[in-house]
Amino acid sequence: MKLGLLTACLPGESLEDIARWAGGHGYAALEVAAWPDRPGRDWEASHLNVEAFGQADADRVAAILDRHGLTLSAVAYYENNLHENPEVREATHEHLRRCIDAAHLLGVRLVGTFVGRDGTLTVAENLRLAEQVLPPLVEYAAARDVRLVIENCPMEGWHPDGYPANLAYSPELWGWMADLGLWLNYDPSHLVWLGIDPLAALEAHADRILHVQAKDVEVHAAARNRYGVFGQVLDKQPWKSGWWRYRIPGLGEVDWPRLIDALHQHGYEGAVSVEHEDPVWSGDPGRVRQGLTIAHRTLAPHVHV
Repeated sequence: MKLGLLTACLPGESLEDIARWAGGHGYAALEVAAWPDRPGRDWEASHLNVEAFGQADADRVAAILDRHGLTLSAVAYYENNLHENPEVREATHEHLRRCIDAAHLLGVRLVGTFVGRDGTLTVAENLRLAEQVLPPLVEYAAARDVRLVIENCPMEGWHPDGYPANLAYSPELWGWMADLGLWLNYDPSHLVWLGIDPLAALEAHADRILHVQAKDVEVHAAARNRYGVFGQVLDKQPWKSGWWRYRIPGLGEVDWPRLIDALHQHGYEGAVSVEHEDPVWSGDPGRVRQGLTIAHRTLAPHVHV
């Protein structure tokens, strides 16, 4: 097992700079963000230019990682693969295929993404849609010895009423995902605020976990008593429930020693990749790095690198 980090938290930094810092501060792996480089979307990290990625680029990335004693755990492109606009959906699929191609050249077998949701359809209709459009992507990846790992994030901010907009949020759906050939990028933080025991979910689905993201969540029970589990309605802001927020590992509710021990007991040997979305330790690259240092301090004693 190796402790890593998802590079998306430092979108303005180069891969070389992130790798230098990570390797120098005890990290052993990078989950490298590969969103398209789009004007006006500076929060999306593009640390791999997969649209024009060849063997020379793969060699350059491998050299960066080698220089700083790191491995590549996955290529990361978390987008809505069931987007209601067919043109946007196809563009997402095309970029995902480029991520798969880059992963193949890099020799990493995992690409992280979402299932997503068409917001104009019911959940049942979305499941049928996914059964049509996702298997070709799974087959494209398999032909290149790559597997798609799905993060179990609800992506409630994509839905106008704050309902789950990534149909991988519930363990009930993980067996359905498996039938489509999709694997799990397990993130316990989402389960906590949904009222699901992350350890029970891990125990039941350990054989489908190929990648782990380490993020914590802080729950304010008094605010939940006011708003309910679906969050604030009046003066609602996207991505803000009013009663919970994501935190750096160690600053929230997740029992990391027990969770990582359960991974060890099930023979998991992949990455535990810190996904930094903590609003307290954000705002500038220095504070982000402080957050990553806190995460390392919390997780390193339990992740045997």
